[in-house]
Order: sequence, then structure tokens, then C-alpha cells
Amino acid sequence: MITDYSERLVVQEVSPRDGLQIEPTWVETADKIKLIDELSVCGFTRIEAGSFVSPKAIPALRDGEAVFQGIARRAGVIYVALVPNLKGAQRAIASNADELNLVLSASQSHNMANMRMTPAQSLVAFNEVVSLVQGSSISFNGTVATTFGCPFEGRIDEDVVMRLIDAYQALGMQGITLADTTGMANPRQVHRLVSRVLTQVPASQLTLHFHNTRGLGLSNVLAAYEAGARRFDASLGGLGGCPFAPGASGNICTEDLVNLCDEVGIDTGIDLAHLLTLSRSLPALLGHEMPGQVAKAGRNCDLHPLPPRFG
Repeated sequence: MITDYSERLVVQEVSPRDGLQIEPTWVETADKIKLIDELSVCGFTRIEAGSFVSPKAIPALRDGEAVFQGIARRAGVIYVALVPNLKGAQRAIASNADELNLVLSASQSHNMANMRMTPAQSLVAFNEVVSLVQGSSISFNGTVATTFGCPFEGRIDEDVVMRLIDAYQALGMQGITLADTTGMANPRQVHRLVSRVLTQVPASQLTLHFHNTRGLGLSNVLAAYEAGARRFDASLGGLGGCPFAPGASGNICTEDLVNLCDEVGIDTGIDLAHLLTLSRSLPALLGHEMPGQVAKAGRNCDLHPLPPRFG
């Protein structure tokens, strides 16, 4: 097991996309832009700023073009867009997305619920997207959803995941994401699969996407880090979840992850104090409390005065 935590952990912030996509309250375009602009100054190098899916499927993100065109882009930050198909990719390119994230599921059932096609059909459709931007400066990331389990099918065979990675790499994907879409992963499973995937995918190109649905999100991060992974998705306040996975709400919380890293000596380059201030503004924006813990409890270094003596 790795005990030297000297290598930086890269956090990709996904709250503007994965966090907001299932919120019942409409977030105004100006507020989305303000959120992304605030995140841009926290020290993130990667922000998933939105998606270009059908407005009928995800109405909460129907203003993708206006958001991407309105943000104040910061040097050194990659602004990622999730795209489902050729039409979505065309919209993202017109809006100057830096990277396109394509998603299919290792589960046949989940892919049908999410994309209305089989994983094999999704791969065929992705060929059109790759051809569209081939030779440009736009990069690609291929996400394998339900990598660690499916609420409809149960356990996913690791060989299925590896074959999908092979297919993504054959298409020319620079990055690969393993997504625990339904929060079914456990640390031993994560360590085993990440170790296997890293024999094929460089750590600099591999992202892990965990949910905290069953309380194992940060444990899974440490297991993946100790296996050699160095890049992780997280969502401010713990917002988000897949709308097509029953009970799968709750991405791992960005400020809780950064706090963990700070406590054990893993560098992230992210300003935790600024992040906490931003997270504490979310209840007013969205109308409900967040599942994140550090924003409520404070950091260990945030000491309090002794209570007054009674009697």
C-alpha cells in the first residue's frame, strides 16, 4: 500500500453539470455563470461546466450555450462539456468547450434507460463525434458509467469494463473515466480494478467518479489513490446524481475531499477556505441543505472559544 502522499491529487469540479442536472429548482443562467467563475478562482484545473443533452431530457441544463459563452475563462482551466451525440457535440464546439466528455454504460439496462440504445450502438454514434473534431485542439474523454455496479443488473464484469476502455482508446479518446454512477463501489473492488486499468491507461489520463450513496465515497478515493489514480470528479456541496439510477443521488463532496487531502498531506492546489464560502452559499441558491459535512462542521483548524462557565 502507498503511504507516501506526496503526489498531487487533481480534482475535477462537476457541480455545474452533474450537480445541477437533477435539481428541481431552476438555476438562472447568470447564477450558473457566477458559480463557474467562482470555482475558476479556487484553484481547479478542470471544471465540467455543463452539458449539451436534449433540453427535454435534462431541462435544468437547457442553457448550455449561454453558460459556456458567458463564463470568464481563466488561463490553465479546462472547461469540459458532456455531450451525448453528434448534435450535442456540434453545440458544444460552437460554444467553445475545451473538452468533450462522452458517456456510455457498462450495463446494457442502464445504457438503454439513459441513452435509449445499447453500449455498442453508443460507440457507433461516438464515431461521428470523433470524426467531427478530429485534428482540432478539442480533447475527448470517454466515461464508462456503472463501472462498479448497476441497480438493474448488479455486479459488472471487469472484463466488460476493460473491453469498453479498449473501444474508447481505439476511437482515440485521450482520457478515460470510471464512474460509480450508482454508488455501489467498495474500496477493495476499486483498488483491484484501478490497478488493472492503470496497466493500460496512464494515471494522468484516468479519472475516477464516485458517489457517496452508501457512505463509501471518500474511502473509495483513498483506495484508488493508493492504487495509483490521481484524478477525481467531485461536486461542490455533494450535489448531484444520475437521474436514471434509482437512489444514486450524491456525488462525493468537493470540500470534504479537499479537506481530507489537506488533513493527510495530499496536495490539491485548491483553496479550501474559498471553497467552503462558496459551498455555504448553495442553500440560498437551491432552497435546501447540502449533504456535505465540512461546510457545516468547519475545518479542524477552525477553533472556537470556550463556552462561558455556568453556576
